[in-house]
Amino acid sequence: MPLTDLSLAECLDYRPELPAPDDLDEFWARTLARAEAAAAPTRFEPVDTGLTLVDTFDVTATGFDGQPVRGWLNLPAGTSGPLGCVVEYLGYGRGRGLPQQSLFWAAAGYAHLVMDSRGQGWSSARGDTPDPVGQAPGEVPGFLTRGVESPDTSYYRRIITDAVRFVAAAREHDRIDPDRIVVTGVSQGGGLALAAAGLAPGLAGVMPDVPFLCHIRRGAEIAALPPYTEIAEYLRLHRDRTEQVFRTLSYVDAALLAARATAPSLFSIALMDRICPPSTCFTAYHRYGGPKELRVYEFNDHEGGAEHQRLQQLAWLRGILGRP
Repeated sequence: MPLTDLSLAECLDYRPELPAPDDLDEFWARTLARAEAAAAPTRFEPVDTGLTLVDTFDVTATGFDGQPVRGWLNLPAGTSGPLGCVVEYLGYGRGRGLPQQSLFWAAAGYAHLVMDSRGQGWSSARGDTPDPVGQAPGEVPGFLTRGVESPDTSYYRRIITDAVRFVAAAREHDRIDPDRIVVTGVSQGGGLALAAAGLAPGLAGVMPDVPFLCHIRRGAEIAALPPYTEIAEYLRLHRDRTEQVFRTLSYVDAALLAARATAPSLFSIALMDRICPPSTCFTAYHRYGGPKELRVYEFNDHEGGAEHQRLQQLAWLRGILGRP
């Protein structure tokens, strides 16, 4: 599998112009204030999974516009807290699945809150959260072009708001330390983690892996595989909408939002990634506003560091949240 993007040396020097909309901060302040005004207390309902070492809760939090968003909370059994917490966002197409599919962080001694992705859940794990806004005529199947007519209607406005609200939901549980919350995710989840890092105050850390939604225009121009190709397909049909589409997507570009983050971060990037080209991920890394560390996997595709990166994260997390 050859390199399809820049070399490592070129990526380390790659710092493209990435203009931000003049009203980016106002747009997100308005969006999040509206979501907070519509928020209801998060429900944590105990679930008997048959597992004796993990306490599981079926979570319903309020996200964008007060709409319900599902999740799972796994806690090490027998702990009283307060625990450091890992809030995880999922990759493109994946839903929250079943609670026993995500036990790593609870087994390590941390609280682990997994957010379902609205409208998704058809790939490796099912989803349980609908997106009230359906697909309009002329949209390419997928999510990048859903509501792309305006920042106000963009699908990613809704799911990024959900991501920020899930940080607030974690802080409602009495066994979670509100000052020791870390956000993480792979691919789409990594982009959501970066967006949340730029928009949710008081995070203890951020762990984005091969992040999606970064330097979105370049992704649309050079990615070999979906989801960025959805944008190219859309613009192949709607030849007159290029400026409008990329203006809308700039409001949800995680590389722009990451510049507003302050928490320590641990990135991972794969140099043979055909889904999230490494130059797009490096754009977010270079623009990230807080302290940052990087792990590069030179001969990996979109799987990135996988289990090897998990071990890197575990060691790094102990330095951020302390050993449980």
